[in-house]
Amino acid sequence: MASDDEMLEPGAFRREDESDDALFYREPRLVTHLDDEAIGALTAFYRQVIPDGAHVLDLMTSWVSHLPVGKPLSGVAGVGLNAVELGANPVLTERLVQDLNRDPVFPWPDGRFDVAVVTVSVQYLTRPAEVFREVGRVLGPGAPFVVAFSNRCFPSKAVSAWLHRGPRAQAELVSTYFRLGAVFETARVFNISPGRGHDPLYVVVASKLPAQSAIGSREVNS
Repeated sequence: MASDDEMLEPGAFRREDESDDALFYREPRLVTHLDDEAIGALTAFYRQVIPDGAHVLDLMTSWVSHLPVGKPLSGVAGVGLNAVELGANPVLTERLVQDLNRDPVFPWPDGRFDVAVVTVSVQYLTRPAEVFREVGRVLGPGAPFVVAFSNRCFPSKAVSAWLHRGPRAQAELVSTYFRLGAVFETARVFNISPGRGHDPLYVVVASKLPAQSAIGSREVNS
């Protein structure tokens, strides 16, 4: 397996289109980015990994979160780039328009959330280490962070490191992001693709370390 330094070579986070992301996403796209079968597989996975009563952080989200219908949750905070899309998402109890590539710092206190998810959007992060550290800050000890990806994207806005890799190496790249986050356990990778003829779908999951371990991680990396 490549080292973290090899995974993040110079230019890894450059994009074909370096214009303001807020301009690119200013027009609402009320469409789904996975086919129905892949959405079903993802929703089933979320049902298993998200505990009942959880307070969920849904990052880089839009008008649909793919969270399981009927799942008892204490709240869902959505972070995205388009206010219209966020406003159309019925499961969100909090909505925050924020470009994580410009500002990766969240307004919430430490340990606010019980789980965090990113659905088919991790490929657009240009500052993933900062974002993953911040997600670690707002998660409680033992809380899972779930990153789902497929083979669809807006190529002009995806970072170079993503576009030049296949799914196995993309999963390794996301695992690198978790290591750079410094407060996560070893990431696990799942292939939950629904089968031939449908969108492929992969999930990388890591839980935040227990409080004492997380403190140790910050000391080692300080």
